[in-house]
Amino acid sequence: MPTCRFGPKFLLVSGVLTMAALDSLALFTGLGLSEHKARETLKNATLSTQLRDAATQAQQTLGSTIDKATGTLLYGLASRLRDTRRLSFLVSYIASKKIHTEPQLSAALEYVRSHPLDPIDTMDFEKECGVGVMVTPEQIEEAVEATINKHRAQILVERYRFNMGLLMGEARAALKWADGKMIKHEVDMQVLHLLGPKMEADLEKKPKVAKARVEETEQRTAKDVVENAVEAAGQTLSLMEQLRGEALKFHKPGENYKTPGYVITPHTMDLLRQHLEITGGQANNGICFLRFDDTNPEKEEEKFFTAICDMVAWLGYTPYKVTYASDYFDQLYAWAVELIHRGQAYVCHQRGEELKGHNPLPSPWRDRPLEESLLLFEAMRKGKFSEGEATLRMKLVMEDGKMDPVAYRVKYTPHHRTGDKWCIYPTYDYTHCLCDSIEHITHSLCTKEFQARRSSYFWLCNALDVYCPVQWEYGRLNLHYAVVSKRKILQLVAAGAVRDWDDPRLFTLTALQRRGFPPEAINNFCARVGVTVAQTTMEPHLLEACVRDVLNDTAPRAMAVLESLRVVITNFPAAKPLDIQVPNFPADETKGFHQVPFAPIVFIERTDFKEEPEPGYKRLAWGQPVGLRHTGYVIELQNVIKDPSGCVESLEVTCRQADAGEKPKAFIHWVSQPLICEIRLYDRLFQHKNPEDPAEVPGGFLSDLNPASLQVVEAALVDCSVALAKPFDKFQFERLGYFSVDPDSRKGQLVFNRTVTLKEDPGKV
Repeated sequence: MPTCRFGPKFLLVSGVLTMAALDSLALFTGLGLSEHKARETLKNATLSTQLRDAATQAQQTLGSTIDKATGTLLYGLASRLRDTRRLSFLVSYIASKKIHTEPQLSAALEYVRSHPLDPIDTMDFEKECGVGVMVTPEQIEEAVEATINKHRAQILVERYRFNMGLLMGEARAALKWADGKMIKHEVDMQVLHLLGPKMEADLEKKPKVAKARVEETEQRTAKDVVENAVEAAGQTLSLMEQLRGEALKFHKPGENYKTPGYVITPHTMDLLRQHLEITGGQANNGICFLRFDDTNPEKEEEKFFTAICDMVAWLGYTPYKVTYASDYFDQLYAWAVELIHRGQAYVCHQRGEELKGHNPLPSPWRDRPLEESLLLFEAMRKGKFSEGEATLRMKLVMEDGKMDPVAYRVKYTPHHRTGDKWCIYPTYDYTHCLCDSIEHITHSLCTKEFQARRSSYFWLCNALDVYCPVQWEYGRLNLHYAVVSKRKILQLVAAGAVRDWDDPRLFTLTALQRRGFPPEAINNFCARVGVTVAQTTMEPHLLEACVRDVLNDTAPRAMAVLESLRVVITNFPAAKPLDIQVPNFPADETKGFHQVPFAPIVFIERTDFKEEPEPGYKRLAWGQPVGLRHTGYVIELQNVIKDPSGCVESLEVTCRQADAGEKPKAFIHWVSQPLICEIRLYDRLFQHKNPEDPAEVPGGFLSDLNPASLQVVEAALVDCSVALAKPFDKFQFERLGYFSVDPDSRKGQLVFNRTVTLKEDPGKV
């Protein structure tokens, strides 16, 4: 059977053009389109119809052949206009040469998009579109000359390697309605007059900046983003206040139609008015739903939804309402039946494997009778088809070229909320926009990969004549030295590389919580980086810097020793241990103190002693006393005790009051009568910045695991002030870093995770 595409006024059968199509081809090439572009246009029925109507009206107005410049504007109009009611109005301006440049056309399209109500105020329209504004060659010459003079010194140095687009852009900004080609010609002429003809040196490629310098610049720039954004946004602003600048780009309540790509129907304005009555016009100061897309019973488990709710609460946010797509299964089914009644959906029997790939075959059941699809869809609901034997598909083509996406499929897995009530379930493509409509969402936020679904979002709401919200996409925030894909994290768990989703080496929210990252730090980091439509990949140490900022003010101090060395004070000044008052926050003693014992036997870090110190070493050594933090005492080495192999086992020292002699070069931390705890030291999980990049890691991300990503100190010594600590309590262990109590802890057996070191490791870039 030949492949057919039907349009309202032409027919293309098996690649052979009919007479009607040949007439359209001649008309389109007469507008200045190449034959190839004209043929491609013929394949798009909507575009072909609009372009034919526009060209026909223009010919009637002009009474002669359409010149190429006018034809180009007509094509731009037909391909970009969404509200077909305005076609005749705009064509009249183009045919009469009142709109004769691309900037004017863009302004006109923007005007009719943002003013959908009749009638159009022609005076205001003409003012906003530059109608009647004449830009003389002299004005263009002056604007280009001013721009070149501004950059003259740099142009003389870089000559023809200078970015000429910058000159054109600045000149066009000064003359909004000027013809772009005239500006380009003037730029070319004046640059030639300034520099003369090109020489051999001008033809050489611009030298590349060394890769190391580029990476250094990128790192510095990224770091500046985080370090400087707070100052720009204001130190006291909350996360939402810092993000509100991005929200200013959102449409206002009831002005959904001003969003690019929004489709306006005869019912749009009435539906928007009803929406405003229901919501009261709330937007930025309105309410926010947290909705779970639980449309696939095979993948939905209550524990996942509970974990998400917990994480949202942990981040400090309480949604207005938690809803589920399954709350609306009855309404969604009723709308699916209505979609079939309207001729916009059909039951299809193509298998899943037939629908995969970039160019799947069209469904042979696309044009089956409505009554037949209604009966078959009811049969699907009653369980008369096996899984994969039948689907309900919508009649539309998406941005990515996907044709007729599936709306419903058969699945016999019981649902975690509805049990076995349903054996057919809606897809995300069908559910998302309709649930938004039911809940009267004004702004539906999702990540950039869903942009390809925006057309189906608008199409489906309009096909059912229900309120149509607006989907807003934003870019994902990624981190180097990490993977964030659910599938790849599952591979890491299966391979035993990490314990589970909350392994502190991952960057899932549960993992960050377990590692000890405060939610305020995560919120601050996201606010400082900002919300953009571009995908952002940041260095982990920038997030860690935000963590330090919060923990420095919130984590009380304690002392811990990871690799201990026993020290005996031979002249201890008391008959029993002394009680030492240690400030919780040394910089602000008003936040209180905790008490630790100071006995004749203390433990210090093994690295805080050297028998043969290198130059510049300031800690304990022969002839070099050190102070013990918070005690007011200085200790001085008297004897070193070693085991038979020559390893230092303990030290004997004497002590004196710190103010009784020369001030020591350093003060070290210590513990006495300590708790024995387990401490887990975490580092990057991967060795390379982009573990998923085959060019960087040819063997795949699982081959890039860092063998030193976890080190466990099983017998660390921690002062007894932390004895009553609970999971997720946080401390700064002086001179070591910030630590958080792990949920693995038991009574008398505390486990700590190192959250971050005190300072950024200079070796990490």
